[in-house]
Amino acid sequence: MIKRNILIASAFFSFSLGIAQQYGGMWIPTELNEKEMKDLGMKISAKDIFNTQKPSIKDAVVQFNGGCTAEIISPKGLLLTNHHCGYGQIQAHSTVQNDLLSNGFWAKNMETELPNPGVTVDFIVDIKEVTNQILEGTDKLQDQDLAKKIANNIEIYKNSQKTESYQSITVKPMYYGNKYYAYVIETYKDVRLVGAPPQSIGKFGSDTDNWVWPRHTGDFSMFRIYADKNNKPAEYSKDNVPYVPKHYLPVSIKDKTENDFTFVFGFPGKTTEYLPAIAVEKIMTEIDPARIAVRDVALKTLDEKMRTDDATRIKYASKYASVANYWKKWIGEVEGLKKSNAVQKKVMYEGSLVSKNHEVKATLDQLNKLYNDQAPFALNNAYYTEVVRNAESFALANMYSTHIASVESGKMDEKGLVAFKKKLTSFYKDYSAELDSKVTAKLLALYANKTAPQFLPEGFDKYKNEAQNIISFEEMSKNSVITGRNQVNGAALNGDIEKAFSNQDKLIKTIKKDPVYQLFMTIKDTYMKTADPQYTSLQAKIDVLQKTYMAQQMSTDKDRKFFPDANSTLRVTYGKVKGSTPRDAVSYDYQTHLAGVIEKYVPGDYEFDVPQKLIDLYNKKDYGMYKDKSGDVPVGFTATNHTTGGNSGSPALDAHGNLVGLNFDRQWEGTMSDINYDPRFSRNIMVDTKYILFIIDKFADSKWLIDEMKIVK
Repeated sequence: MIKRNILIASAFFSFSLGIAQQYGGMWIPTELNEKEMKDLGMKISAKDIFNTQKPSIKDAVVQFNGGCTAEIISPKGLLLTNHHCGYGQIQAHSTVQNDLLSNGFWAKNMETELPNPGVTVDFIVDIKEVTNQILEGTDKLQDQDLAKKIANNIEIYKNSQKTESYQSITVKPMYYGNKYYAYVIETYKDVRLVGAPPQSIGKFGSDTDNWVWPRHTGDFSMFRIYADKNNKPAEYSKDNVPYVPKHYLPVSIKDKTENDFTFVFGFPGKTTEYLPAIAVEKIMTEIDPARIAVRDVALKTLDEKMRTDDATRIKYASKYASVANYWKKWIGEVEGLKKSNAVQKKVMYEGSLVSKNHEVKATLDQLNKLYNDQAPFALNNAYYTEVVRNAESFALANMYSTHIASVESGKMDEKGLVAFKKKLTSFYKDYSAELDSKVTAKLLALYANKTAPQFLPEGFDKYKNEAQNIISFEEMSKNSVITGRNQVNGAALNGDIEKAFSNQDKLIKTIKKDPVYQLFMTIKDTYMKTADPQYTSLQAKIDVLQKTYMAQQMSTDKDRKFFPDANSTLRVTYGKVKGSTPRDAVSYDYQTHLAGVIEKYVPGDYEFDVPQKLIDLYNKKDYGMYKDKSGDVPVGFTATNHTTGGNSGSPALDAHGNLVGLNFDRQWEGTMSDINYDPRFSRNIMVDTKYILFIIDKFADSKWLIDEMKIVK
């Protein structure tokens, strides 16, 4: 239950209100808090950041492959993003014989850059508020009628706009549906890999250092955008030419000092800054701990195998990193919410709102009841979704379940079938049935032990013993078609997929009798009957009330300047270069250096090995123009920019709009900033441009890439 410690919360709330507004926020670039940015030290104008009438910084910032951010740093379409954002592409070009993950890759010229089918970059051409058009005629509507009317209005708006064949329009809700914005997007489809350091640099510190400061990771990779002869988007072709951008970012190698102004421009994924206290409490005490428990089991099992087998390490590298990323984030989030007294701050803020507007109390009372009613179903949802995601046998079974339902309802056409087979081929490429069998067996035991009895299939107690599960599930897996260890239509699904699908009726009948599939469907059917409808229904009611609560916050708190929660749309956040003191007697500087890489170096280690050439450069102090006033090469730095997932790869810019760093992470003590930004702990972590250029120039001997850039000294 929420402890209403008024004195502590009151003191903390006043502290936070005074500081958080100075640094927190993910602002729509057409609605920047320009005065505050300039007060903090920005020398350019808001029009230099986002302008549809002439080139501006927004023309150099793209969404990379639908998730991360990237930026253009040369007049020839050279693109910079994180190593972990390009990891899937680096992995796709890797084999045991030619391991680009371990060895790195550097094209010697444009002709040797590597194509990446399916990878896209999106430019934002324009942003317009369209609230009146989208909410027209919705005043008296509710539930499905309201959703249907809004969807219809969105389609009417999109159809009324003129766009090029390579452009699209998306309309996004803001402030929980109280406002709507339209984005004109231009998509380029020929994106080639130019360079990537070995993962001993690009992923240095790996999982141990993930979300941690001090950090010494060279988390960057380089791509290039190609276009047709008219500089327009085109599918991959050898005849395409490097894209000529409207704007590209100059790269600064000036020294940084504490309190320098910075801003980050990118596509943050999701935040929930305006939740009620009860929601934050549930996340902190129930939902996050459940997710952490599932991933903890999966990661430990994968890690045991990956450390001893190179083929498995390569096969599972990207998946492991994906699973580990939010596992560690959630651990930090729980600790940060507790340490920052997030629930108590929310309680006090709610009290201040109620004192100004008594209608807020009725909304909060309803929200409290709904969250408490939803709690058991939400907990089961957390366990179920995480188990299905991390037990690959069940993830496969779930995919086949959806496919079978589509076929049997007559909704599966040839295009859908081709897409499904392509999805399966991609999944099986990096799949080990033997390893998955062990992971799934352990997660079965966790699910059986952690889930309340009313949400479990009858007789599920037999899966509580992990050791027994490992034996029994391995037998199931060996006899399974969907794991690829048994055949259908004379072929394995992870081998000749076309032959396996040659008789789809037989395939479906075989899958329905598959032991792994049947076990999964028992779990899924029980979840769909006992938890999902209740969870979904209550969430729909919560969402309606959250929209009301958001509107009440904005209309009641006249002293607060509100920004919309992140939703993968283009945003600007700003702050200052700064260290931190996250715990008693612990103080972090804002900058790390190459010397710190060498201090952490452990020969042959999975996470902390480094290439001999980097050691040689360090020993010779062969730093060129990339050292700072300390005489060492700066590697990373922290600032108070309010970032989240999706900001990976975002440019960190100085007061003049020059690139000074590449955002790639947050400090572990501040990962709760998605829910509760706290200026004392919330720090984003960036690779210093000096280190990036040092690696490209001195380590990779790729000065031809440096020569493309505009270097600000």
